[in-house]
Amino acid sequence: MKKTNSNLVLLSMTFITGLLIANVVTGKLFATGVTLFGIPVILPGAAVCYAITFLITDVIGEIWGRKEANMIVKFGMWTQILATILIILTQFLPAADPEMQTAYEMLLGQNWIFVIGSLVAYICSQSWDVWMFHKIRNAYIKKHGTTKGGKWLWNNGSTMTSQILDTAIFILISFGFGFGWLFKPEMWPTLGAMLVGQYAFKFLLALIDTPVFYLMTRNAEPVIHDKE
Repeated sequence: MKKTNSNLVLLSMTFITGLLIANVVTGKLFATGVTLFGIPVILPGAAVCYAITFLITDVIGEIWGRKEANMIVKFGMWTQILATILIILTQFLPAADPEMQTAYEMLLGQNWIFVIGSLVAYICSQSWDVWMFHKIRNAYIKKHGTTKGGKWLWNNGSTMTSQILDTAIFILISFGFGFGWLFKPEMWPTLGAMLVGQYAFKFLLALIDTPVFYLMTRNAEPVIHDKE
């Protein structure tokens, strides 16, 4: 991918789209067919959409630099807040069809603890992703003078560690504290299954996106990007 303004805009729009759609489809749960601690592992539909956002920030960081990657993370935070406000405002508009209102609330109804968990997990995990990406990348370039043979290190290293933060923060805030599962020993196996299962799924997605990252950044220059 060439380092052009139009490509940066395209990637930024893709990032925002994946981020906002992830929040919309998170209510759709799907069964993985896997069990942990005797508990079926069920994942939110947002898992796939959200994984795209980490790929995009890595591509932007590789081609344009850390400043631009951090900028899109900040923009994403504000768009999430705006989308949440608009969804809530629409929810309280007078409904012409009660059944449609019920369906709307089932799909988009905002549980405040989930909103808080999502926003905190987002800003922590995405900021870590950008920081860790450039930490590993810059160290590699300083040592070898090239990015050849090393892209998989910062692509996977940043994404896989940031997904630990994202998974742990969201689940612990939303379910551990929001639902009080941390204070109910009988719910610990379910909480553990959610933590391990969701991270394992995100780990696999991070591996799968590595060839895509290589393809999109194949012409990137091996320069050390300055801090923001």
